[in-house]
Amino acid sequence: MQHGRDAASLRSDVGALGVTIDRHLLVGLDARVVDAALPEGVEMEIDYPQRPIHPDELFLLNSTSGTTGLPKCVMHTQNRWFYFHKLAAEAGGFSNDEVFFGALPAPFGFGLWTAHFTPTALGAPTVVMDRFDADEALDLIERERVTVLCCVSTQFIMLLNAQAERPRDLSSLRSMFTGGEAVPYERAAEFEETTGAKVLQFYGSNETGALSHTSYASDRETRLRTAGHVIPEMNVRLLHPETFADVAPGENEGQPACKGPATALGYWGDQEANAKLFTADGWMLMGDIVRIDDDGVLSVIGRTSDFIIRGGKNISAPAVEAELATHPSVAMVAAVAFPDPVFGERVCAYVELRPDTSVTLEELVEHMRARSVSREWWPEHLVVVDELPRSSGGKVAKGDLKTDAKRRSAQFHAGSTAE
Repeated sequence: MQHGRDAASLRSDVGALGVTIDRHLLVGLDARVVDAALPEGVEMEIDYPQRPIHPDELFLLNSTSGTTGLPKCVMHTQNRWFYFHKLAAEAGGFSNDEVFFGALPAPFGFGLWTAHFTPTALGAPTVVMDRFDADEALDLIERERVTVLCCVSTQFIMLLNAQAERPRDLSSLRSMFTGGEAVPYERAAEFEETTGAKVLQFYGSNETGALSHTSYASDRETRLRTAGHVIPEMNVRLLHPETFADVAPGENEGQPACKGPATALGYWGDQEANAKLFTADGWMLMGDIVRIDDDGVLSVIGRTSDFIIRGGKNISAPAVEAELATHPSVAMVAAVAFPDPVFGERVCAYVELRPDTSVTLEELVEHMRARSVSREWWPEHLVVVDELPRSSGGKVAKGDLKTDAKRRSAQFHAGSTAE
């Protein structure tokens, strides 16, 4: 949560009578403030009736990260989290000797199981930070002998870059769970080679839970190039993204929908959002386009909204990013649409550089040409930034970049017209 505006929106959504909040989030929150430090907690008399909560009843509301707008409240049952814990423990081969590091903000879906549920269920310690910082995180991994790291791709790439600058002893790491955004093969392979830990991932969302996963037993190509095997109990269907009809027999690409033990109940008090989340017959949708092969291995092609349409051809932004990330000067990259009056959209690359390097648009194009990448994928605009914007969930805030690209396009084409 980045601002009191988010807290105010969530409080309004759920009708909360009280809010416990950090001081820096008070901006924009209209409330009577009680400022209290409670290092030893506080004892309270409970004077209202209590009853047991059934495992399939609502027991928790958590917020989305707000990547696509104001955060929404997701309704959770206990059973979905017990199921997900069991799945994670089996995939990672966990024991109660693990030391977890949850680099994700704890309120969000990925952060909940890594910082709360699974460590608690195992009786294992977990290391958390007030705010993610790559250098501090590496120091903590070394000092606390962390065995299981949980973070989004943006964060593990930041860790790799910081490790190259000042190496730490990361030999305690056994596995790194990632997800929430595209996992670039080259950097994931670099992480394994640098740390000796295996890179694992779940594919899903705060709302759906996991649809597929890799495990400690998965081979390297499956772990690093795909989102793993579809989980049978999640009953994954592939739908046409416009009609929501099942794809034709023999077709293996579409928008996934699921109905299973890991799914949430939906959004609290938001009929409009639920109408977009569920199909008419009650299946929960992911906002992606995926491919499922004959062996049941799922690969993410891109988000339904994360395509650049150049001259009528759909270009997957994550696929472009994966190729650009192989350039030796590129530390992190995001590809977005640059509005164009001729082709509709062109590829625009926003790049963070590795230390003491530089790169030009021509050099990136030559790199793509040398890798035999389709010409339509080549970037036609380049913006080098000190740091890519991040959402509160730690992922690259592509919405901010798309807004910036539209602004740059308007200026660019206004200048061309003036000439």
